[in-house]
Amino acid sequence: MSHDTQTGRREPFRAVLGFTFRHWARQPGQVAWVAGVTVAATLAELFTPVYAGRLVDAVSSGAGGTEAALWALGAMMVLAAIMVLGRHFAFVGLTIMTLRTMSDVSQEAFARLQRFSTDWHANNFAGSTVRKITRGMWALDLLTDTILIALLPSLVILLGMTAVLAWHWPAMGLVVALGALAYIGLTLVLSLRFVAPAARLGNAWDTRLGGALADAITCNPVVKAYGGEAREDLRLATVVSKWSLRTRRAWLRGTWSGTGQNIVLLFLRAAVIGLVIWLWANGQASPGDVAFVLTAYAVVHGYLRDVGQHVHNLQRSVNDMEELVWMHDLPYGVPDRKGAVDMGVTAGEIAFEDVTFHYGGHHDPLYRDFSLTIRGGEKVGLVGRSGSGKTTFVKLVQRLYDVTSGRIAIDGQDIADVTQASLRQQIAIVQQEPVLFHRSLAENIAYGRPGASLAQVEQAAKLANAHDFIMRLPKGYATLVGERGIKLSGGERQRVALARAFLADAPILILDEATSSLDSESEALIQQAIERLMEGRTTIVIAHRLSTVRAMDRILVFDRGRVIEEGPHEALLTRQDGAYRALFEKQVSELAKGLAA
Repeated sequence: MSHDTQTGRREPFRAVLGFTFRHWARQPGQVAWVAGVTVAATLAELFTPVYAGRLVDAVSSGAGGTEAALWALGAMMVLAAIMVLGRHFAFVGLTIMTLRTMSDVSQEAFARLQRFSTDWHANNFAGSTVRKITRGMWALDLLTDTILIALLPSLVILLGMTAVLAWHWPAMGLVVALGALAYIGLTLVLSLRFVAPAARLGNAWDTRLGGALADAITCNPVVKAYGGEAREDLRLATVVSKWSLRTRRAWLRGTWSGTGQNIVLLFLRAAVIGLVIWLWANGQASPGDVAFVLTAYAVVHGYLRDVGQHVHNLQRSVNDMEELVWMHDLPYGVPDRKGAVDMGVTAGEIAFEDVTFHYGGHHDPLYRDFSLTIRGGEKVGLVGRSGSGKTTFVKLVQRLYDVTSGRIAIDGQDIADVTQASLRQQIAIVQQEPVLFHRSLAENIAYGRPGASLAQVEQAAKLANAHDFIMRLPKGYATLVGERGIKLSGGERQRVALARAFLADAPILILDEATSSLDSESEALIQQAIERLMEGRTTIVIAHRLSTVRAMDRILVFDRGRVIEEGPHEALLTRQDGAYRALFEKQVSELAKGLAA
């Protein structure tokens, strides 16, 4: 398999065309129909110059040629009708085929994106990703048109007309064939070696431009809060300037390429016209033959001239599709194993068994031969400094990463042997910064249980202390919350996230400091809801404020991927030199200083 030496990816033309043809193979009948009627229409155009020449000969022979002239005219009209109808049905078939292919490509790209690793999503702008998909979709439309409606007829005309001319005058066929080969060869070299590299770089900056726009728009509340509009304008202007320079170079190279192609056509035209005049002058061609050659060359010239544009479109569509195809080639971060089954959880016991885990690119493992069991229904708090392994612990439970060695089991089932969707349906998560869809409140709450009734949604909201504030909104549960829930306060978003967890009714619950950074009223309401939510569930609480884990059955103190202390709050405080006690006393001291100030 050939690869691009700079990126390590497959050679763009081969990769993109292979991707396109694989999708065409899903509609063989439709592709055959479009190609068939296109070829039929093109053959009708191919034979039109023959009858144009016969018409001229019939007219030049005087009144005796009237019948022959009418026959030639009739044949030309029939051929014209075949061309019109053929192209009409080709475009109808192409429309159906292309829309189906574009739909498949967009849905498959979205499905893959949803399953890429959390690291992949963290390292890629959402705006850039959307730009790659939409640009690739429309490039696929252009690529399909170019191959079936443009290049296929051009190939038929060039081969057919060269054969017809060569049958009458071998020298004429040779001139046209050599000229066409020279033109097509030059076009391919210029497009692939001269224009394509510049176009690829221009597309890379187009992607960056989309990412920069999306990043600034998504973070607009921060921009406004710090009066950063002018800074963001300057930042975008820098990206736009670089995009403009790269794109201008690509467009100018396209212009130079077109000029070179037109020069070749100019010489070919002179050669063909000069040769037919010489044939006429030496009695080897009649006036009708001259008309035939001129008409035939006009058709060939038009198709050759358009071939340059078609190859340019082909090159541009390949460049535009390259990043989309590359995404299709990427492996999933954490794929389901072959034969994975759905998980069923009853008790909710979680066991880490000799787990070793490396983050990609890190030399030393975060966890090494790590073993720990959380009993079904137990409430466990995870505390420790940043980077100690708390968040990684819950990510491994969700199988957002695969362990390097060892295994993680829930109720004795290795989580690597079950489908990820069924595993995560057994886990409800309330994050420190809950993320909401720009959909209605009812849809956001019901996300954990699709198909839930409005009564069930309202009951979950009541348990989460969210029902009252929702009912005060003008549209109640039909209220749209804005992108990432921006129209709601932090406490309101947190209660919606809790309502979602209530409705999911999963046996395992993960709370990531769900009461931090809230006002006292919201914190009290959320704390009440959390206490209700934890009842009867295996609960893991990531705590930055130690006051939130005082009521836990067990507290695990993490340090560099190890549990250095564990036990209930009161027992850990009795350890004179204990890590938990030191953390607790430090927070109490900081709180006292804050109150004194």
